[in-house]
Amino acid sequence: MRTTTVLFPLLIILFFCCQTDKKERNKKTKTENSTSNDYQDLVSLFKEWRSFETPPEHEGSPDYRKATFTQRIPAFNQLRARHAAIDTSGWSIPNKVDWMVIWAEMNGFDFNYRVLKPWERDPAFYKTIWTYKSDVPAHEGPTNHSTLELWTYEFPLSTAERKRMLNDLAVIPSLNKQAKTNLTGNARDLWITGIRDIKEQSEVLEDMKNAAGVRADETMISAIEKAQTSTNELVKWLEAQSDKKTGPSGIGKENYTLYMQNVHLVPLTWEDEVMILKRELARAWSALKLEEHRNRNLPQLIAADSPERYDALANRAAKSFISFLENEAILTVKDYFEPALREHLGTFVPEETRNFFYITSHYDPRPLFSHFYHWFELARMENEPNPSEIRKGPLLYNIFDSRNEGTATAVEEMFMDAGLYDDDPRVREIVYIMIAQRAARGLGSLYAHANEMTMEEAGGIHSEYTPRGWMKTEKELLIFEQHLYLRQPGYGTSYITGKYLLEAAMAEYARSKEQQGEAFKLSDFFDSINCIGNIPVVLTQWEMTGNADHMIMMK
Repeated sequence: MRTTTVLFPLLIILFFCCQTDKKERNKKTKTENSTSNDYQDLVSLFKEWRSFETPPEHEGSPDYRKATFTQRIPAFNQLRARHAAIDTSGWSIPNKVDWMVIWAEMNGFDFNYRVLKPWERDPAFYKTIWTYKSDVPAHEGPTNHSTLELWTYEFPLSTAERKRMLNDLAVIPSLNKQAKTNLTGNARDLWITGIRDIKEQSEVLEDMKNAAGVRADETMISAIEKAQTSTNELVKWLEAQSDKKTGPSGIGKENYTLYMQNVHLVPLTWEDEVMILKRELARAWSALKLEEHRNRNLPQLIAADSPERYDALANRAAKSFISFLENEAILTVKDYFEPALREHLGTFVPEETRNFFYITSHYDPRPLFSHFYHWFELARMENEPNPSEIRKGPLLYNIFDSRNEGTATAVEEMFMDAGLYDDDPRVREIVYIMIAQRAARGLGSLYAHANEMTMEEAGGIHSEYTPRGWMKTEKELLIFEQHLYLRQPGYGTSYITGKYLLEAAMAEYARSKEQQGEAFKLSDFFDSINCIGNIPVVLTQWEMTGNADHMIMMK
């Protein structure tokens, strides 16, 4: 496949620098102007970089004003130069991978500053209140630095939590005021759809008034109402400006490729991703039809039709899933896996209000529970954090998407192929329907970013090419997903392209074992990627196999 721009030339340099003769490396002496060869200097720089990445405050909220960015760029360039000057010769592969992670994050900051500019183009960037925990290491899509994580609070509030809540609420009026100055972009789809997010924030604030203990707290009520008033005023301002917004929302093919290769470290072009998603969409549809033919004499799956039946189904599915992973030596099942899964078994949803994923889970939740590999990964971050200071927390700018969303999607089919549904072959049909849905929605997002389709038209591909009409039952999910993928380039495709990259990593891992005369063990493969952490798949493969050819030979 064709790859262009900066990433792979730089990786070639990085790779071959690692191969230089030791004697030549040892000739280097430390002088005042020499580069550092100490990994701990990289760790120190990482801490400085992360501190810098958090913007200064302006009137009590993060400062996203254009003049502030302009003033800060020289300091950013100094950090970037210091990073580039670090000599990784003689370092272990994990340490070199950490260098690449920081490089990608700095590229992300630069790309946001020059191209994506969510603080100028994307009203949803100013959504502050989040009612749920993300199933990936950080919130999906561009997010401001002062969020109010409502899901972390328990009402009635303790004294300490009350103080934290008041501090969180105090940011909202200031940030909303700043939004009216900063939002100068002309991205129509982002603008119009982003208004929904701000309206929803007002609804959440209204609901907060009814939380236990809040009505009796005059100070808290006052803080909520100030936040709500400012949010409503922002909505009115956005609506008043909306007729003037006529421009495209996509970043274009060239910028998309640049972003994938240099920020998310996905070694593909826009055209490559179109080809992969088209191929996966066709494969999923054809495999589904073959499964339906093979299963034609078997009883149809019957959806749970009551809360009791759903609870029994979900409980049975969770036991089956965890037992399969352990008994079939798929991976090392940690003590915290099952509790992490059981927090997300879901509840019964009436048929008329089920969205795509609820439809699948009411037939059999195991395909969705396979995707909930996410929760195993997050539990691991809490219980067994990565020893690397650089990768133990979430990577910035959703750089983790190919790894986390790609793995969660890949294991749906991998676990199926390993035998998860041998007891009920009809469930295999659900897996292929889910793959088709991911491919269709990602394909639509690619055309939206190329500005060849509006967000609504991209949603048409998403809806029309999902089998059995399962994306036509509930429109909110469709809007949510296409809006997110327009806001965050590459996220909509990461499920399938990340799956593709993980399958390539498994193939190379298996090939290397075969060449060494060693047996391939599936549990070793999954345990390795779990230990390496939530970093881009190409870096995972490099660290897992010790081979960087996949990063310098794709053309």
